[in-house]
Amino acid sequence: MYATPFENVVPETIAPGRARYITYTDHLMLVAVDFNDGPHAQPDPPHSHPHEQVTYVAEGEVLFFLEGSPTRLGPGSVVRIPSNVPHSIQALTGHARLVDVFTPIREDFLPK
Repeated sequence: MYATPFENVVPETIAPGRARYITYTDHLMLVAVDFNDGPHAQPDPPHSHPHEQVTYVAEGEVLFFLEGSPTRLGPGSVVRIPSNVPHSIQALTGHARLVDVFTPIREDFLPK
């Protein structure tokens, strides 16, 4: 099916208070991540991956760290993350929803 209402996408718990919703095509992946465990005193550990990523902040506020430099982001903000660049976030509110788009798809996110 090509059209799926968001409420029909089954979330995956990735950590206590965190869930992600995934949909994808052959070459593009959209991942919505709900952070319900904020605010955080420290940022998450940085990570990187070979995928290009664009992140849209749908709800809440976060500090977004790109190569260690923080930027405060709120609803409507967008950040572009090139391939293999270290990045992380720190939730500043009790709830935040980030919508990530990856290319190519994150095969490590696919069900086993």
